[in-house]
Amino acid sequence: MPRVHNFSAGPAMLPQEVLQQASEEMLDWQGSGMSVMEMSHRGPEFIGIYERAVADLRELLAIPANYRVIFLQGGGLGENAIVPMNMLRGKCEIDVVVTGTWSEKSAQEAAKFAKVNIAASSKTAGFTHIPSPETWQLSEQAAYVHICQNETIDGVEFAGAPDVGDRLLVSDVSSMILSRPMDVSKYGLIFGGAQKILVRRV
Repeated sequence: MPRVHNFSAGPAMLPQEVLQQASEEMLDWQGSGMSVMEMSHRGPEFIGIYERAVADLRELLAIPANYRVIFLQGGGLGENAIVPMNMLRGKCEIDVVVTGTWSEKSAQEAAKFAKVNIAASSKTAGFTHIPSPETWQLSEQAAYVHICQNETIDGVEFAGAPDVGDRLLVSDVSSMILSRPMDVSKYGLIFGGAQKILVRRV
């Protein structure tokens, strides 16, 4: 049967040798006699997998030592709730720059937990551009500034980290993580779902 090429925004075609290795290790992870799905999350086999994943991600993204890498269930949409629930730090307001569908969803979800200040939006222009950071109306009371690095549905992308001064910058990098180098130190927090971009490059 011929291989199907999937060009959707989610998981896509993987190299056949990767799938073959995953298939074999599903029955026996590196001679352990069990699948990754069967082993204890506290056991040495799984701890080794976890530590290797963290080390690889740190190396690939050049993540500074003072940043933590956390793996969580759920994808980018789940993070839209997790981030404000954990990043308000006693404050009650968030700045969001709305440049497309994903950042608009982020603003809607964050509004369940805090006051959301739409610092800038290109919605009236059909999300065809990113408003210049010089025009952003940032709040002095906001806990952080939220952006979506790559709006895949609407087709706009930040070239890098916008300058928000000494404010904490949070970015959804789901659709571009590991697609190119990025200076993690310019962000207070980045998050992303493990989609085809991450899977294919790691």
